[in-house]
Amino acid sequence: MPVKIRLTRRGRKKQPFYHIVVADSRAPRDGKYIEKLGMYDPTTKPATIDLHFDKALDWLQKGAQPTDTCRAILSYKGVMLKKHLQEGVKKNALTQEEADRKFNEWLTSKEEKIRAERETELSKLEKAEKERLEAEKKISDERAQELAKRNAEEAEKEQVEAEKQEETQEAGQKQPKAEKQQEETQEAAGESEASAEKEEAPEQTEEKKETEDKSGENTDDQQEESNESKKEE
Repeated sequence: MPVKIRLTRRGRKKQPFYHIVVADSRAPRDGKYIEKLGMYDPTTKPATIDLHFDKALDWLQKGAQPTDTCRAILSYKGVMLKKHLQEGVKKNALTQEEADRKFNEWLTSKEEKIRAERETELSKLEKAEKERLEAEKKISDERAQELAKRNAEEAEKEQVEAEKQEETQEAGQKQPKAEKQQEETQEAAGESEASAEKEEAPEQTEEKKETEDKSGENTDDQQEESNESKKEE
């Protein structure tokens, strides 16, 4: 039975992760498998690989054929190198100690390289996050300035309206005072005219009396003259 080491898909839409499994090559991709060897998540940076090293090596030594993606994963984790070194030990090209030493040296350098890559990726993410925060802060500052400007304009407008209302109220208060003063002035003028008329009235009555007396004397003279004329006749 041909056996393959391959991936079977899991996860949601646009958020996949994969199980590394040993399965019959004739089985469907997400179908039944023989054994699970680990998990692979390509959505993280760097990609997350969780692999059972000894099981994967055992299946490779038994003749299981990995797919291209699984071969890259196994090479990344050092399984393919370990298999190659163990084959050299079987052929007496290397001793087990030499094979282990070479593998440990490779594993140390690989871990340092992975650590450096991870730190670089983390620094990039931190830098991107910092830039994003700065951009958001800039936008929030601009919005705050715009809001402060708007509030200042509204406050100034309210102050102008309040001043106008105060002026209107003062003008309204001044107008009754002016009307009252005008009324008092008119009343005072009326009183002065009335007093003037009262002062003029006695003089007029005296003049009238004098005129009446004169007219009475004239009438008496006329009557005397008429009586004398009658007597003469």
